[in-house]
Amino acid sequence: MQKSFWKSGHTPTLLTAFLYFDLSFMTWYLLSPLQKILQAELGLSVDQRALVVATPILAGALLRVVFGILVDRIGPKMAGVIGQLVVMSALGIAWLNGIHSMAQALLLGVSLGVAGAAFAVALPLASRWYPPEHQGTAMGIAGAGNSGTVLAVLLAPVLATAYGWQNVFGLALIPVGVAFILFVLFAKDAPNAAAPKRFADYTKALADKDAWWFMFFYMITFGGFSGFAGALPGYFADQFGFDLKTAGIYTAACVFSGSVMRPLGGVLADRIGGVKSLLVVYTAASVLIAMAGFNLGGAVGTTATFIIAMLFLGMGNGSVFQLVPQRFRQEIGVMTGLIGMAGGVGGFLLAAGLGKVKAMTGSYSLGLWLFAALGLVAWIGLTNVKSRWRTTWGSAAMTSARI
Repeated sequence: MQKSFWKSGHTPTLLTAFLYFDLSFMTWYLLSPLQKILQAELGLSVDQRALVVATPILAGALLRVVFGILVDRIGPKMAGVIGQLVVMSALGIAWLNGIHSMAQALLLGVSLGVAGAAFAVALPLASRWYPPEHQGTAMGIAGAGNSGTVLAVLLAPVLATAYGWQNVFGLALIPVGVAFILFVLFAKDAPNAAAPKRFADYTKALADKDAWWFMFFYMITFGGFSGFAGALPGYFADQFGFDLKTAGIYTAACVFSGSVMRPLGGVLADRIGGVKSLLVVYTAASVLIAMAGFNLGGAVGTTATFIIAMLFLGMGNGSVFQLVPQRFRQEIGVMTGLIGMAGGVGGFLLAAGLGKVKAMTGSYSLGLWLFAALGLVAWIGLTNVKSRWRTTWGSAAMTSARI
């Protein structure tokens, strides 16, 4: 007989993993809501501004592989402690010394990328406590920490206006420090962790074609979520002339919808299957983002379109990671890192690419349409592999989870 979700795992670890992830995401995206200030203060062009905003996303993506290896070697809790110490040090230095050039902004972006690597810590930390039938829910709750992006885009403009933009880094240390203490006190590594892998095991994982499919699928869902979260403050300011606070509010509404839907996407995937859920995601997101490229309905209409699109992308994030532990349960640390890396690379390409398209064409439309086209490619790819998945590792004989 199956246990209920709340009786089958370790709730303190699940909740502290969520909080750790939440505040890490807030830190990871601190430069995004400040991008117009950085552009003015440092004399950046539109594409330079986009590169500064996208740098933490890329750094976080690459570091997820490193932290995936650390998770398998020293456990997710210790890996998380190391990551948070690096992030808090970077925030303190930026606060005390200030940011005076694009090079310094890029260096800070790389350092804040460590916060983006929290993905490779929080999800294995929570996942290893739960059986297959509750993976989607557990991964969804832990992964809902991407709601920290909402805190960044909503609060950073307000704090920058009230106390100065460089003091935002110092103020961020307060909640990050509290989350760090709670993480140290209450998070626990699961007793059934897999044995540490050799480097050859990581390269072997990349030889599996399913790993590449999952990386591509997440590149669209999380890449879309993270890329738009980074780009939208600048998009709203450029497209509709919004000030810092207004752009932050509109962006927060979009990001919040995606964040809320991540855990719900995991629950839905547990009920109807991750494949079916993802097919809906790619269809809806592609149509909606293509519509956004036409700026239908002005600021209100375009924002509503992005809110619904981000809702589906968030749902897709939860759905992908309902499937991953079924296929790669013993390699969950490294696969979370690899798939998370792919998602972050997708976010970097989207955020930086939208800035480049804007600089070259004077409009964001072409970039939005290209992303919509990639969503359709993901739909076609998933349609092609779903039958094989459901008759091999996703069959009823192999797992109790719905695929």
